[in-house]
Amino acid sequence: MNLMDIKELIEEKKYLELRDRLSELNEADIASILEEIDSETRIRVFRILPKDMAADVFAYLPRDVEQEIITALTDIEATNIINNMMSDDAADLMEEMPASVVKKLLSNVSADARRDINLLLKFPEDSAGSIMTVEFVDLKKNLTVQEAIDRIRSTGIDKETINTCYVLDNGRRLIGIVTLRALILSSKDKLIEDIMEDNVISVDTMMDQEDVARVISKYDFNSIPVVDSENLLVGIITVDDIVDIIQEEATEDIQKMAAIVPSDVPYMKMSIMDLWKKRVGWLLLLMVSATFTGRIINSYQDALGAYIVLAAYIPQLMDTGGNTGSQSSTMIIRALSLKDIEFKDIFKVLRKEFGAAMVCGVTLAAANFVKLLVVDKIDPLVASVICLTMIAVVIAANIVGAVLPMTAKKFNFDPAVMASPMLTTIIDTLALVIYFMLATHILHIG
Repeated sequence: MNLMDIKELIEEKKYLELRDRLSELNEADIASILEEIDSETRIRVFRILPKDMAADVFAYLPRDVEQEIITALTDIEATNIINNMMSDDAADLMEEMPASVVKKLLSNVSADARRDINLLLKFPEDSAGSIMTVEFVDLKKNLTVQEAIDRIRSTGIDKETINTCYVLDNGRRLIGIVTLRALILSSKDKLIEDIMEDNVISVDTMMDQEDVARVISKYDFNSIPVVDSENLLVGIITVDDIVDIIQEEATEDIQKMAAIVPSDVPYMKMSIMDLWKKRVGWLLLLMVSATFTGRIINSYQDALGAYIVLAAYIPQLMDTGGNTGSQSSTMIIRALSLKDIEFKDIFKVLRKEFGAAMVCGVTLAAANFVKLLVVDKIDPLVASVICLTMIAVVIAANIVGAVLPMTAKKFNFDPAVMASPMLTTIIDTLALVIYFMLATHILHIG
């Protein structure tokens, strides 16, 4: 079913047929269709969805579209949506809504939904507690397999997942997990304590969401339990939430590496003024910092006057340094993100980067030296200045590209901020200083 079909059925007021056609589609596909139609039509289409499907479709919509729909619905309709949403999705929606709207919505939803949403909203943003869901299957260790399966059948319909069940003691402390696979393959008379896994990997409610993603990735989990300081099970985090987190964090890092203020608003929904606000601050800072390169060039006017050919190779040296530094910083930032390295490893990293820089620098300089003599046909002494500078710049760029992100991480700054733009400005300055110092000494200028 495509957009034209929907519009045609709406124009012909064939709402029952439209409802039936939509019911055959996946909830994510319906959400994609709703995104593409105008606001008025979107509300009308959403209202005709079956009640049991509407909440699932709603959870797949972008946050701004969710807000638009929820505020257009009647109190009864909105309450039905919130009551049928998973608690983590409902809490995410509430975080973005005006306080007055949140208060109104929470006053109408069920007591259980209100309790769960308020629980999630109290945790800091980007913590495990803020992204968990409280809809999980819990079991007691003295249940038989048959009793556990009966419990899953009676309560599982409203849970985020039933693939993994969590075994709790009488104080709701987490003591084990048991998978649906283990339950199905075990004798119905066996006790849960006999088949459960008691070596449980869990995360704390205050753990950062990036660290949670790393834990789930390390152990290949589909879900992970979230416990408080007393080991009480308060929720679970499922892999679908982790996928969203990884995408969000990767987007944020990419934006920071390009000197753009991070934003979770889709590009096509941002206005020109939004783009201006996100970009202009860093651009102004980098423009001002770039004046250092101009001052360096002005201070070496004598060198440029005596050997005007030197000016022609400034872009080559600055670009090589910038590219080298970007390569180094990208690998270091990635290694820091994966916890492959820490600040204590800085000297090991520097030795490795210095060795790599020497090999790369000599290779580039040798190839460039041949090109300068054969193609450009410049003086061998000038060519040696350019090539020695290239080696020195590659070494400096590699070291700076490694040190800056690691130092930033040490002082709790985001290493991504130290990537391309800021790094390039620093390396450009170093490249010019090295270039003109070598030229002055080797060519005996001044």
